[in-house]
Amino acid sequence: MTKSPIDRLLKPVHRFIHQEFTGGIVLFISVVIAIVWANSPWSESYHHLWETTFSIELNGNSFSHPLHVWINDGLMALFFFVIGLELKREFMAGELSTAKKASLPMIAALGGMIVPALIYAVININSTGAKGWGIPMATDIAFALALLSLAGKNIPTSVKVFLSALAVADDLGAVLVIAFFYTSHIAFVPLLIAFGLLIFLSLGNFLGIRSVFFYLIVGIAVWVCFLFSGVHATIAGVLVAFTIPARTKIDELEFARKTHKQLEEFEEQIPLNSTLTTSEQHDTIKQMKKLCLDAETPLQKIEDKLHPWVAFVIMPLFALSNAGMIIHGNFLASLGNSVSLGIIIGLLAGKFIGVFSFTWLAVRFKISDLPEKANWMHVVGVAVLAGVGFTMSLFVTGLAFAEAALIDQAKYGILTASFVAGVAGVFLLKMAKKTSKVS
Repeated sequence: MTKSPIDRLLKPVHRFIHQEFTGGIVLFISVVIAIVWANSPWSESYHHLWETTFSIELNGNSFSHPLHVWINDGLMALFFFVIGLELKREFMAGELSTAKKASLPMIAALGGMIVPALIYAVININSTGAKGWGIPMATDIAFALALLSLAGKNIPTSVKVFLSALAVADDLGAVLVIAFFYTSHIAFVPLLIAFGLLIFLSLGNFLGIRSVFFYLIVGIAVWVCFLFSGVHATIAGVLVAFTIPARTKIDELEFARKTHKQLEEFEEQIPLNSTLTTSEQHDTIKQMKKLCLDAETPLQKIEDKLHPWVAFVIMPLFALSNAGMIIHGNFLASLGNSVSLGIIIGLLAGKFIGVFSFTWLAVRFKISDLPEKANWMHVVGVAVLAGVGFTMSLFVTGLAFAEAALIDQAKYGILTASFVAGVAGVFLLKMAKKTSKVS
């Protein structure tokens, strides 16, 4: 195939974007920029930018919020929408599709949520920061997978799958926690309208509507209803995702048979011997395009299109607008408050104890098996790496606390714990690699 100059120029960019760890790298760069900017002589511009107010008028109702709120409540709804798509795909045909496959990561994720939350709750009992118990519960899948890739190419694929499934199950738990425990008030009329629209979307799925535009328009309406209901609007993203069709119009055998036939017809048609195709060839190409669309599920198509936007625009913007914090000379001393300590101990000790002990119990009582070619040192590394709780932890912080001091204390704890967990997790997984070679 002849490549144009632009194809050759963009090839390294495409290669970089499609590497599994690039999302984590971009997220890390965004965190560094936010912290440097917030501590620079231009720190005032950092805070001023995210407090800039934007307004939208809709049927007499005004949506007027600072930029960081639009990112957290608006753009992050797309982030949760993609999480919902991933969850549905995993439940239908992935690592959560059968009880045997789902048991180990689900059990490990359960331990990784319960133990950190309990540790935080005990440390912050009867304090002003008690509401932040959900902060150390979640694992940041982008960071965790990026760090796992640094541990070396010889880490078994099953370990990556285990960590991915654990983080996905973790996200499901975090979504449920946000829905049930971080909703301040509920307006039932908008909520009933939202559920009516979700039923309408499900009906569209049942009837075979595959138009992305249909699900987009109704999905936005669901998000608006959630915004007025008091239930956090990002939950709308997950619920809408579960209504997206995940069926093909033709099966694999029919697709293979029909495309083979179309290819034979294309080869038999007399070419023009120019840069153009004949009308017959053009019609054949159109039929092949339709076959490809029929063989593709809307769920996977949408997920594939949105994933780069989430990884390289939405999550970096979220990190840039939320990670900025002022680091004083007495930074280590500032970690002595109960909120920071609860998060640090919850993410480091709680995640490790929860993930490892629940995994050990599941294998010990033969509920599940260890991932193929994995040893207990791999489980130790994954359990420590699960303590990288950046994106979701920052998100829950914004829901749990309104006071700036508590938010800053939480950010100190999240960034410190995530950094330590990342470094320690990579080191332990490198040791696991060496151990597996010796054994």
